Amino acid sequence: MTTAQEATVTRHDAAPKHGSRERDAAPGPTAPAPGSATSLLRLATAGSVDDGKSTLVGRLLHDSKSVLADQLEAVEHASRDRGQDTPDLALLTDGLRAEREQGITIDVAYRYFATPRRRFILADTPGHVQYTRNMVTGASTADLAVVLVDARDGVVEQTRRHLAVAALLRVPHVALAVNKMDLVSYEESVFAAIAEEFTAYATELGVREVVAIPLSALVGDNVVEPSAHMDWYVGPTLLDHLESVPAGGAPNGEPVRFPVQYVIRPQTAEHPDYRGYAGRLASGVLSVGDPVTVLPSGRTTTVAGIDAFGEPVDLAWAPRSVTVRLADDIDVSRGDLITTAPAPVPTRDVEAGLCHLDERPLRVGAKVLLKHTTRTVRAVVRELTYRIDVGTLERQPHPSELRVNDIGRAVLRTAEPLALDPYADNRATGSFLLVDPADGTTLTAGMAGEPFGAALTGPARTAGAAANDEPWV
Repeated sequence: MTTAQEATVTRHDAAPKHGSRERDAAPGPTAPAPGSATSLLRLATAGSVDDGKSTLVGRLLHDSKSVLADQLEAVEHASRDRGQDTPDLALLTDGLRAEREQGITIDVAYRYFATPRRRFILADTPGHVQYTRNMVTGASTADLAVVLVDARDGVVEQTRRHLAVAALLRVPHVALAVNKMDLVSYEESVFAAIAEEFTAYATELGVREVVAIPLSALVGDNVVEPSAHMDWYVGPTLLDHLESVPAGGAPNGEPVRFPVQYVIRPQTAEHPDYRGYAGRLASGVLSVGDPVTVLPSGRTTTVAGIDAFGEPVDLAWAPRSVTVRLADDIDVSRGDLITTAPAPVPTRDVEAGLCHLDERPLRVGAKVLLKHTTRTVRAVVRELTYRIDVGTLERQPHPSELRVNDIGRAVLRTAEPLALDPYADNRATGSFLLVDPADGTTLTAGMAGEPFGAALTGPARTAGAAANDEPWV
């Protein structure tokens, strides 16, 4: 077996096979089998400028018969107006005028499509460095990230940056799409070298699984149909991989996390004593009779009933929206978290990885609002522990600020205790946003715990680096 075959097949085989115990672990009605038509995969594409992301998405939609006739006609007409002989499939996703004029992606474009085996929500994210923050939006809920690399250029700094963001956001699966193989004569050695470099960097970041696929989005090689030009490659096409990769986890294996969004008190003649807590289950399976803890108060009770669409049900699973009724009349309001064991310990000292999104830098002492699930509290940045150089993965201790697109780690002090899980354990209750209290602008995306897990080691905290307590908190 050749080097490229070994790199690809080994990582593809690392994913659970059809019918394996891991993929069938969830109960039938709670989690559809990954290969079924009812399962949903959220994916995000990323890569450097002109790597061909929009063309790949357009090819995927076109060859999987997910483009309506009038959409294709509009693309053909726009392509002729631009002097092109063949349809520019990138126009299926690049809808903004500035995107079409410049031939680049600026905003995140969402596309919804389906095959007989699965439904998809695809986020096509920009490649320019200045729009890296948009990738955070697209990848924050993704089950899989497709990172494109131009076969002529190989792994570049922006490729590393996008892979670092995917690792920081704990995207469960990463696919490397080595695009434009037609421009390097479909050379196996070119693909093998890129796959090896990319996988080595992914391993440093703690990414557990990478599937490398050589393709040509323009021609259609290995996107939906196998390529006739790369007989040395025996792995899946991109669509084959998208249809078979596991999506989501088994909700019955996770503790319940139910952020309260709204308290329902009709106080009508029909429902004089009804008190329900509405929201969406972030994780786990909740059943009538389950013992639960309400955080941050720590009060305990049991689930007296669960209502969905106005009807009582015996259980609910993530990410279903329901109304929960408790056995005891305890103080529960918006922003509280109903949990089962093991429950997080509420704290006012939050240590987290950050990806700064705003043009204004984030500095020590900054007063912000911290939005966690349905709860918003005041907070102050007490310490910037380090900033990460995504090119070398070197930690720069105690930077003076985090600038737009910077990734680092900080210590925050909140005015009220928050019940955060480590982001590595729960993406829904381990994430938060920092918001400007003056104008409501989103400043920073935060992930509780250590960035990239234990993959990197950095300097210890120093006591003198923290800011003094402020009246803000």
